[in-house]
Amino acid sequence: MKIVFMGTPDFAVNALEALINAGHEITGVFTQPDKPQGRKMVLTPPPVKAFAESKGLKVFQPTTVRTDEAYELLRSLQPELIAVVAYGKIIPENILNLPKYGCVNVHASLLPRHRGASPIQTAILVGDKETGVATQQMDIGIDTGDILLSEKCDILPTDNFETLHDKLAVMGADLLVRTVEGLLNKSINPQKQPEEGVTHCSIITKEMGQIDFNKTANEIDCLIRAFTPWPSAYFFMNGKRVKVISATVGESTDKAAGSVVDVKNALTVACGNGTSIVFNELQPEGKGKMSAKALLNGYPLEVGASLI
Repeated sequence: MKIVFMGTPDFAVNALEALINAGHEITGVFTQPDKPQGRKMVLTPPPVKAFAESKGLKVFQPTTVRTDEAYELLRSLQPELIAVVAYGKIIPENILNLPKYGCVNVHASLLPRHRGASPIQTAILVGDKETGVATQQMDIGIDTGDILLSEKCDILPTDNFETLHDKLAVMGADLLVRTVEGLLNKSINPQKQPEEGVTHCSIITKEMGQIDFNKTANEIDCLIRAFTPWPSAYFFMNGKRVKVISATVGESTDKAAGSVVDVKNALTVACGNGTSIVFNELQPEGKGKMSAKALLNGYPLEVGASLI
């Protein structure tokens, strides 16, 4: 099948590679423009561009696809299907209706739960026990199209954004290939999304990572895992921001939320509802990653001190 692929981050690379390996003809790859990254703000291509160019594919990076020029460009590529995986741009209706088989999106949740921009992080953040991937026939709504195929995945207590992202990227790539095959042999029966169970998730910002010690340790643990490795959960100590690299739920305590409970081998802090969180590895502002014990050697805290 002739396919135009639209995607930007690492999550989408797996899907593009799977389509190539399945023997489909990728007539063009659309991805977001290069962006400055790092402290030196070096102009850096998105992962999909780097991979596509390594395979000799045509790459296009329009700032928007909501123009006549973008439509004509896509029409010239003669796609039978457009595959969209974490592209990050709105696809207008005229493009949605352009290919014979329409536009198929890979979404990293079990729709209609977690429609929107951050389904993987949100699933961990709210304490879901399972998630998955779904392919949908795109329409003009945000993740509202008919479901083509879906597959479930358990969220382990040890999963963070990075580990769950990698699992779902592999699952999504396989599901996309099976979806294309199903559309070709007409074995897929699209299903409208149910009206019940709809939730939405927003774009993740760095500010969302600040720990509120009035929440329970389990809620804080979910926040830490959801935001690892980016944008990182954090708290303030002696006026300095401290990123949390790893933590575990501690034992119950009668201390006030936000107060330091123990500083012997790690940093244990009281949380809401009589719970506590144990910080094992941290990264203070302007420093490298270190054990909580090493941090406390340089920035001593006493039991009873407040981090609120």
